[in-house]
Amino acid sequence: MRRWTSLQNLLIYGLSGPIIALNVWLLSELFKYFRNPITIISIAAILAFLLNYPVKFLQKMRFSRTQAIIIVLLLSLTIVMVVGITLVPIVIDQTIQLLNQIPDWLTSSQDNLEYLQTLIKKRRLPIDLNVVSTQINANIEKFVQTLASAAVGLASALVFIFINFVLVTVLAFYMLLYGDRVWHGLVNLLPSNIRVPFSTSLRLNFHNFFLSQLLLGLFMAFTLTPIFLLLLQVHFGLVLAILIGLSQLIPFIGATLGIGTATLLVLLQNWWLALQVALVSIIVQQVKDNLLAPKLLGNVTGLNPIWIFVAILMGFEIGGLLGTLVAVPIAGTIKGTFEAIQKQKAGMGISSTVTLDNDFSSN
Repeated sequence: MRRWTSLQNLLIYGLSGPIIALNVWLLSELFKYFRNPITIISIAAILAFLLNYPVKFLQKMRFSRTQAIIIVLLLSLTIVMVVGITLVPIVIDQTIQLLNQIPDWLTSSQDNLEYLQTLIKKRRLPIDLNVVSTQINANIEKFVQTLASAAVGLASALVFIFINFVLVTVLAFYMLLYGDRVWHGLVNLLPSNIRVPFSTSLRLNFHNFFLSQLLLGLFMAFTLTPIFLLLLQVHFGLVLAILIGLSQLIPFIGATLGIGTATLLVLLQNWWLALQVALVSIIVQQVKDNLLAPKLLGNVTGLNPIWIFVAILMGFEIGGLLGTLVAVPIAGTIKGTFEAIQKQKAGMGISSTVTLDNDFSSN
């Protein structure tokens, strides 16, 4: 009997790997085929999920749900319009200027490398920087070509973004109105022992993750903007602060990528200024991680950092940037669901054991 049980376990564990790999491949292909509708639905669902909290707050103030939804959406659209009129043009202008400056910075970096190579030859050191110089030349040509192609498709991209924005807004509105019915209908398709654990774990992980990451990202952007612009007087400081803030949405590695990219861009201008930017960003990041993040996020997912990294890689492979953003809460949901099911089974086992003991003692 024990040999048969061990053989069953061996078959289960042996087949689980290929089955998981096949499912990941199928999900990746499915996402590539339906990339745009899946992206729109996912963003609308996340937006509706976040807007549902102010809607509930207004409902407590004796507004009907429809009235609360309309008020929240009108306020949200007003904020988007104000930001779009005041902040977005400045960000776009600075971004275009930044992109135009990068080839010049790369060229100046190449001149510095050539100067260093001359000094190295004079001192007869066995170092060759020509490979780096050649790579910079190739990057300059590639970057200029990318800018040219991006400029051609800018108008169509803006139209596409506007259409997607309208679709996301309309879909989020209907999700706020009828999302609960759709959600309960989908959850009822699951087995009865999975419905409650899955629903609870999903709401907990997505609520804490997205709301906390959004607030932490806003903290980084709003804190670094005045420091970059007023204290350090960094060129394109607004864009760099927003870049670091947006990178906070990617867990575990987002902060490193954002701060590293911003530091590299400033390094092309001034190495001393780049060092200051890196130090200030790291200090603010440490304040966020050690003071704000534990209070906002806590240990919601309960995932090991290794599994978080694996989830991010798999999410990026399946769904690109969107997959990266939702990978951690999905992994936390799976973990929380399985743990809840195991607790249910353990509780049923204990209760059945107690019942048998009581029957035995009564007899």
